[in-house]
Amino acid sequence: MSEHKVYNAMFLCTGNSARSIMAEVILNSVGKGRFRGYSAGSYPKGEVHPMALQLLEKNHLPIDGLRSKNWEEFARPGAPQLDFIFTVCDNAAGEVCPVWPGQPMTAHWGIPDPAAVEGDDDVQRQAFFTAYSQLSQRISLFVNLSFERLDRMSLQQSLKDIGASRQ
Repeated sequence: MSEHKVYNAMFLCTGNSARSIMAEVILNSVGKGRFRGYSAGSYPKGEVHPMALQLLEKNHLPIDGLRSKNWEEFARPGAPQLDFIFTVCDNAAGEVCPVWPGQPMTAHWGIPDPAAVEGDDDVQRQAFFTAYSQLSQRISLFVNLSFERLDRMSLQQSLKDIGASRQ
């Protein structure tokens, strides 16, 4: 039986309080040990949005130890080597990122910020649900790619295509 590579994927957003956190947890759940998800932000808010935590719990996903963190944590010596980096907000996609060792593949998977939605709790919960659903769909497509059969250019195109997918 051969050992399978574990792919490390980082989800970046400016605040690292909702979308990127949800993506980290979803990937760690559906990745079944073949993928390890991480998240960080360029200007982390310092806390995970309560509605993101509620939604993850409602979907029976673990929330212990989740925290809002700066992406510089992952550019330091000793940090996990990243294979993939996905920006999930338009602000982070346009920012100058740290230099990541190992030349990870990157793609922009923009998702509207549910934390920025104004309105009553029901409107906000719907925004979080929509973001969660979009992330779940994209991550499902990602983990089901044939990594062993795709060359680097084809894989990069597949990652971009996933980011352009809409539900």
